[in-house]
Formats: sequence, C-alpha cells, structure tokens
Amino acid sequence: MCSHQAVHVAMTLDAVYLRGSMAAILSVLQHSSCPQNIRFHFIPSSTANHHHLRLTISRSFPSLKFQVYPYDSSKVSGLISTSIRSALDCPLNYARNYLANLLPPCLSRVVYLDSDLVLVDDIAKLAATPLGDRSVLAAPEYCNANFTSYFTPTFWSNPTLSLTFAGRKACYFNTGVMVIDLQRWRQGDYTTKIIEWMELQKRMRIYELGSLPPFLLVFAGNIAPVDHRWNQHGLGGDNYRGLCRNLHPGPVSLLHWSGKGKPWVRLDANRPCPLDALWAPYDLLQTPFALES
Repeated sequence: MCSHQAVHVAMTLDAVYLRGSMAAILSVLQHSSCPQNIRFHFIPSSTANHHHLRLTISRSFPSLKFQVYPYDSSKVSGLISTSIRSALDCPLNYARNYLANLLPPCLSRVVYLDSDLVLVDDIAKLAATPLGDRSVLAAPEYCNANFTSYFTPTFWSNPTLSLTFAGRKACYFNTGVMVIDLQRWRQGDYTTKIIEWMELQKRMRIYELGSLPPFLLVFAGNIAPVDHRWNQHGLGGDNYRGLCRNLHPGPVSLLHWSGKGKPWVRLDANRPCPLDALWAPYDLLQTPFALES
C-alpha cells in the first residue's frame, strides 16, 4: 500500500453513500490503463459497520487492493457549525482535513475523490498533475464564481480576516476532487491551519457552507491548476433538489453529482435528470438491495 509507482485514491465510505462509492470505484477501474496499479484507501466513521463495508467491496472487486482507516469523528464534531444544508454537516465530510494523519506516513501523494462521481478517463492522468515547487494540492479552479459569497459580511468587514487573501488570486475550487501532496501537507501542518479557522467560526460566524470555506481560507490562490474536465461538478443541482444541470462546455473526464440531487435517488424515484443516464451503467448496487444483509 506504500508503492510510489501506484496511483493512490482516498475516499470516505459509509452506508448512505455506499452505492455512489461502488459506482465511483468501478468507473476508476474500468477507465484505467493499469487497474492493478491502483490502491484504494477508504475512510469510514469509526462507528460504521466496517465488516459490512469491507465485505461489500471485496465481493464486488475481488482483486482490489484496498485498506480501511477508521476515522474518529468525535475530534471534529465539536468544531462543526451548522450550514445551509444539513448533509454538509456530516462529520465524515471533514475527514479530508485529516487525510495526512489517517493515511500511512509512507504515502506521499493521493487523489481524493467524493462518492458522488464517476470517471470516464484514466485516473493516472489526474494523479500525475504537476504540483510545482510549493503547492500542497491541485484542483480545478473556477474564477468566475463569486468568491465573496462564500464568506459572511462579518468576515469581509474585518480587515484582520479579509487580509487573509491579500496577494492571493483566490478562486473557488471544489474539494470533491483533489490531488494532495501529503508530505508537504504534513510539513506545513495544514490540518492545524484548517482547524484554527473552524475554531474561529465557532466564535464568530465567518462562512455558511460546511467544510469547503476552511479549505478556501488556507489554500485558495495557492493551488496547482487542473483542467476543468476533471470535475464537471454541480450535476446534483447544487442546493436545489430536483434541479437538472447540463455539463459545462468542454471535454469531460469526470462527472460529479455534487449538490442535493444524487443520481441513484432520482433513478429509484423514476425522476432522473438526463445526465443520470451516464451514472447508471456503473450502478453495482441497484435496488432492491438490503444494506444490512
């Protein structure tokens, strides 16, 4: 699991999103030029049924090389502020803050993926993203998004806080697809930097949207670029249930159903969006399926 030649992929894992996770895994393997070279690192909550999760994965992917790292969410539970959508407040959403601590110290680079996406391209290309001399992570940036809207007027009216972005061309990026240099992360103690912002948020509300703003505060403007094809996000309709989205212009390597609407839920309800048909071929756990069987 420490091979520097392998492509290392980290994902959170839980019963609610297991169907999405399985589809994501299948899509990674199907489009890889060398699937036997991929190592998966799964992070479930420490209270999850690990035996069931392991069994489901190993039955579906008998040759998959993977490891499970239970995540004690109690350390972050007291730091989570309520956001505009309750699903964003799940402690497992914050596991990405602790990847460098959870994964083996021998790992130097990992691709972090959310559970509501599928790849239609070789993940090795994404994993090989150049990080330059200083960047800790790489992700597609969206500089047309209204960056100020991710923080409250309290934040922007306080010069001590708003100067955080001074000298940085800070743009929004989606944390559901990231290439992370774990060694640089550990050296810079970036977990502590993120936690410090979360602690401040508990004292004075400086943002509204879950686990994303602390990442923006620490990294925005200092990340390595990734082509937008690697995160065609927002296909879940952002914060509006039932809203169908089209693809962004340009080529596609990864489709991401971020937002309220998940393709498996819409397919089961017989109310799919057109693009959900692109997710359906990867649906290994089609209902009826008893999660506790």
